[in-house]
Amino acid sequence: MTLNSRSILLAIALALGSFAASAPAQAVTMCGLLDGPGCVPTYCSVTDPHTCLPDQDFPFGDNLRLTIDTRSTEAAPPKPDHDLNTLHDLFFMLRACWTPPAADEALKGMQMTVRVSYKRSGDMISAPQLTYVLEGAAPQIRDTYRDAIDNSLSSCAPLHFTNGFGGAIAGRPIMIRYVDDRDLTKQ
Repeated sequence: MTLNSRSILLAIALALGSFAASAPAQAVTMCGLLDGPGCVPTYCSVTDPHTCLPDQDFPFGDNLRLTIDTRSTEAAPPKPDHDLNTLHDLFFMLRACWTPPAADEALKGMQMTVRVSYKRSGDMISAPQLTYVLEGAAPQIRDTYRDAIDNSLSSCAPLHFTNGFGGAIAGRPIMIRYVDDRDLTKQ
């Protein structure tokens, strides 16, 4: 390469660099321990010493998680009287639907988790899939809780979603963890 062609390439590189620096991208910077408070620059630059991530809206995770403990549902909260429009409404409805097994068939501390998905119409796509059962629980106890979960979820179906929320929630897996934390000696 001749000196003239090198200087032309250098001029092009500098021009492209100044063009890129004139329109910085919006970003969130991951700061280090020594950066101090307020380390959230509003732009990315090739000369920035920090690791820079583009600013983007992160969607819901792979699944939604809800824990329903039996003690908190003993007062039988009322079911929402309107179409479900938010995750809060949906989770409140699922809590209100839970009917635990009778005390004489229950096990204090029993835990069971199921995965369920809903259609846009509010119907379950399929029966809830069991994903976790407390280790050491007798098969009869497992069956009792599984029946209680299936009956509770089917008694509320179909759920009534608004059009927008139904489209957003359709097909998304919801992990529901049931914990029986009642004091069964009093009952």
